[in-house]
Amino acid sequence: MATHVTAVINQKGGAGKTTLAMNLAAGLAQRQQTVLVDLDPQGSARQWASMGSEPYPAPVKQIVGRWDTATLHKNYKGYHHLVLDCPPSLDSHASQAALRACDVALIPVLPSPVDLWASLRLPDEIEAARKENPGLRAFIVLNQLEPKSAISSAMHHALADFGMPVLEATMRRRAIYRGAALEGVSVYQLGSRAAPAVAEIEAIINEVLAS
Repeated sequence: MATHVTAVINQKGGAGKTTLAMNLAAGLAQRQQTVLVDLDPQGSARQWASMGSEPYPAPVKQIVGRWDTATLHKNYKGYHHLVLDCPPSLDSHASQAALRACDVALIPVLPSPVDLWASLRLPDEIEAARKENPGLRAFIVLNQLEPKSAISSAMHHALADFGMPVLEATMRRRAIYRGAALEGVSVYQLGSRAAPAVAEIEAIINEVLAS
């Protein structure tokens, strides 16, 4: 069984990496065996999962220290999906190793040109990783979109300059995502009040798996 590896990565903090990674893992766990690996030394994903009153839909592990693609696949070979929550630094071993190990890199960015420009190193790093990992696919995920607000023309220009495909599926700014983190659960565990958020995560998963 081949394990499909998704890395959620951005060199900028506050873009919503852990929120996307945690809920992505929960959604994938509805389909097949999934594990989330926390690569951030701060351990935000593990802390999130530990706060819940019930087990998280996907087990959350942590890797500390150096590792390579072969070791990753060996340690988690029983899972269909592996989600990597990367630290907010492209210079870390974890982020570099994640790009060389993953099938798909998802890059959450806030809908402002400034936030996107702060991530301008990522396309070069992804191209460098493709020398060892030629099948790597990478997509931008727009996060915290305001309801009924259009993306500015400046943002459209910034996305064009970034030169990387953007998923049609997006995440809006919703209090339910923050609430899920505080409760130590995923939006999938919060019933009908989280249905719009679940639909967003489902759309992201379906678009990525179909790409």
